[in-house]
Amino acid sequence: MSLSTHVLDAAKGLPAAGVAVRLDRRAADGGWTTLAEARTEADGRIREWGAALETGVHRLTFDTAGMSDFYPEVTVAFTVTDPGRHLHVPLLISPYAYSTYRGS
Repeated sequence: MSLSTHVLDAAKGLPAAGVAVRLDRRAADGGWTTLAEARTEADGRIREWGAALETGVHRLTFDTAGMSDFYPEVTVAFTVTDPGRHLHVPLLISPYAYSTYRGS
């Protein structure tokens, strides 16, 4: 399965370059295992992680300090049900709000 993300800074109206993002998978004991870490490119995207995703619960943790004084980080948990399908998880961040959705 491939996973991508895109971070947009709504306050600036621009892609958020250089944002640190961590990809984790929920372990059988309920804890989390880090699979990969990356930073967004100049266009705010991470296209490849270099880690295979399996069926199960995963999360992306975005370091949003500097884009939001209220949300120093945003964690988006999601369930992989079809490892053969591409998954896109974008984040739109502003100083006092954020949104995400399952993209394509």
